[in-house]
Amino acid sequence: MIRDIDLQSIQEVRDYLEQAKAAQKIVEKMTQSEIDKIVESMANAAKQEAERLAAMAVEETGFGNVKDKTVKNLFAANDVYNSIKDVKTVGIVRRDEENRVWEVAQPVGIVAGIVPSTNPTSTVIFKSLIAVKARNAIIFSPHPGAAKCTAEAARIMQEAAERAGAPKGLISCITQPTMAATNELMKHKLTDVILATGGPGLVKAAYSSGKPAYGVGPGNVPVYIHESANIAKAVQLIIQSKTFDNGTICASEQALLVDESIKEKVVAELKQQGAYFLNEDEKQKVASIIMVNGALNAKIVGKTPQVIAEMAGIEVPSDVKLLVAEETEVGKEYPFSIEKLSPILAFYTVKDMEEASELALKLLEVGGLGHTVGIHAEDEKVIEAYTIDKPASRIIVNAGTTFGGIGATVNIKPSLTLGCGAIGNNITSDNVTVTHLFNIKRVAFGVREMPQQDASKEAVLTK
Repeated sequence: MIRDIDLQSIQEVRDYLEQAKAAQKIVEKMTQSEIDKIVESMANAAKQEAERLAAMAVEETGFGNVKDKTVKNLFAANDVYNSIKDVKTVGIVRRDEENRVWEVAQPVGIVAGIVPSTNPTSTVIFKSLIAVKARNAIIFSPHPGAAKCTAEAARIMQEAAERAGAPKGLISCITQPTMAATNELMKHKLTDVILATGGPGLVKAAYSSGKPAYGVGPGNVPVYIHESANIAKAVQLIIQSKTFDNGTICASEQALLVDESIKEKVVAELKQQGAYFLNEDEKQKVASIIMVNGALNAKIVGKTPQVIAEMAGIEVPSDVKLLVAEETEVGKEYPFSIEKLSPILAFYTVKDMEEASELALKLLEVGGLGHTVGIHAEDEKVIEAYTIDKPASRIIVNAGTTFGGIGATVNIKPSLTLGCGAIGNNITSDNVTVTHLFNIKRVAFGVREMPQQDASKEAVLTK
């Protein structure tokens, strides 16, 4: 049954779409320098407000921590901005004079930005920057559990854009988030493309809307530690990555696959650097709270190890950074083998690279196909042999997968929307960025004549 709040939220979406349509027509005619000035103003505002927005997000959602969410906001405002600021998005963006083809940028129009509760403010900063840089308008649909901080981030982006010459209505955010409003935004005739970051159900709805959509799949990242790895360094990078914002980034490590020959050293190093290995009784207690009704328990997402331990009825020291459980099985009936979005790791022992490969595939099939895989090794032949056939769009070598996946510590595009390709039911395997939000028109000059069949010769041959 449609309620009054649903009707109000639907009308709000329609109003924003009309405003966005008018605003987009204005920015579409702006010069490159005018667009760049607007985007720079937005990035600067995001930097100034990064910590306040992080605090708002933690207070409202209960996920993660202020320090790391500030870093995430700054990643969007700095790394993403620096990666797009020199990209041409107006007029002729490339001239291939040898082949006589010019490429012309054409904005997609109005973007529907779906925002998750795990990374609300950084996602708004990121999507606003890439949308406006491509001369689009964007309307955000926040998660109900992060509505206030998402709306505030959108307001900051819009006001910064206006100060630099952008029209009103270019960036907006639904203030009454309902499924009715989200569906209206995704399916409305004025919406041109959907940029969806959220749970599998929401991403599926985006793909079912009848609109072009960039959706992302879940991550269930397996990380192989080969016997040639620098163990101390690998463990340091893994812990830093896995514990960042209490594990809320979908590219974070979920399972370690460790060569039997180095198991003892890896376990000792993990313990020394702050990991707590659960005994069998503790493992069962934590396993019992990881899932609820066949899905990840939202109450553990982005929480500290101490809070999770308390929920499970066990006690861990105050300096513990993450919880680790030894596991041998894979599947939904083994909760440690799924994506946990919290500082909880599964630990598997493997005989060799071949067993690690088989296990990695099983883990991806549980819920991470096309997303991310990690490996720590010094032997390049091993790295090549292990990575070449993995069904993942990002294969991160000797780096934390959280930071590698988003392009912070490796040289792939900085992004907070990570495509999983066809194998993950996504349209792209890229780290989504500004180039995904404008179309390319091609001006092509005639350079040769089409060969013509000689009719008189053909007649002779057929007699």
